[in-house]
Amino acid sequence: MSTITRCPECGARFKASQAQLEAYHGMVRCGHCHAAFNAIENRHSNEPSPQLDLPIVPEDLSSLPTVIQADMRGAVMSAGEIDRDYEIYFETPPARAAKPQIWLWGVGSLLLAVLLLTQAAYLFRVELAARLPGLKPTLVAVCGKLHCNVPLPSNADLISIESSDLETDPAQAGIITLSITLRNHAPYVQGYPNIELTLTDTNDAPVGRRVFHPPEYLKEAEDEKIGLAGNRENTIRLAIDASGIKAAGYRLFLFY
Repeated sequence: MSTITRCPECGARFKASQAQLEAYHGMVRCGHCHAAFNAIENRHSNEPSPQLDLPIVPEDLSSLPTVIQADMRGAVMSAGEIDRDYEIYFETPPARAAKPQIWLWGVGSLLLAVLLLTQAAYLFRVELAARLPGLKPTLVAVCGKLHCNVPLPSNADLISIESSDLETDPAQAGIITLSITLRNHAPYVQGYPNIELTLTDTNDAPVGRRVFHPPEYLKEAEDEKIGLAGNRENTIRLAIDASGIKAAGYRLFLFY
């Protein structure tokens, strides 16, 4: 005689003989979801179901030590008494025990992400300050505590000389006046570059060279730290003493 039992976890129904139920005090394992349950207490008398043909998954226990199996009444059986046609209930650690580890992994991942973002902000602080001006005061304040600074961007490819002119001063012998119009092609503020002036003779050979740093060529009202605004120009005029130098031409070079 067989009876129909229903898995309380997934609802699958199975056939089990009376002898099998009595042999294991009713304890079996569902072949569908692998949940252990008492087949006697979960007898089902409804109409047959296609799931009745599903097997209760066997398990090879030959490599395991003697395993204690307990039914709902506390009866005990050894592994040697197990019928291989059914999976028997084994006590295993509850799944909830792994949750604290998952929580720790989550916190660790969050801390790692914060560290990576901090490093990225430090490495790209110049670009961030240029493209997000509202963020610059915070970056400057943080850098002050870390003993670093937030300089202005200095992309020489986006700074150019739009026009230049070198002429002698008729009122002062040996004095030449250099006029340069610098343009910042970047959409953001950039630092002022260094300007190298090379005087050449009639054969284009250098006869004199001088590097002018921003504090030397900017007007008194202009602050080097403010920089040259994006898509803006600034005209510079420099009086240079070239006494004793016979210059026929000149070359200009911008660099940071």
